[in-house]
Amino acid sequence: MALGEGSPETTDCGKPPSEEMLDRAEVTSVFLKSLSHPARLVILCRLAEGPAAVGELETMLALPQAVVSKQLARLREDKLVTARRSGRSISYSLSEDRTSRVVAMLHKEFCG
Repeated sequence: MALGEGSPETTDCGKPPSEEMLDRAEVTSVFLKSLSHPARLVILCRLAEGPAAVGELETMLALPQAVVSKQLARLREDKLVTARRSGRSISYSLSEDRTSRVVAMLHKEFCG
């Protein structure tokens, strides 16, 4: 049974996990779920290179605008990306250095 599923699991040192550790595990789990969708992961990889417009992301992913927008909405909701409007154009960028570091590590491990 995994942490958070109702049983008092123990840490490597044999002690029950602290409340803080459980809270951090929850935050980490949400973060990893955001990365777990292929389109969202590709979007994050592209944004690690710098800001991108929605149209560029649509073209790169070869997906309809509605699908790309849905994935961007999820990433905004999870606070991994921010949107910036300039006239009618919306540009997206990563919101945290942590996201950039994790995406860079994943790129190195799986694409490098």
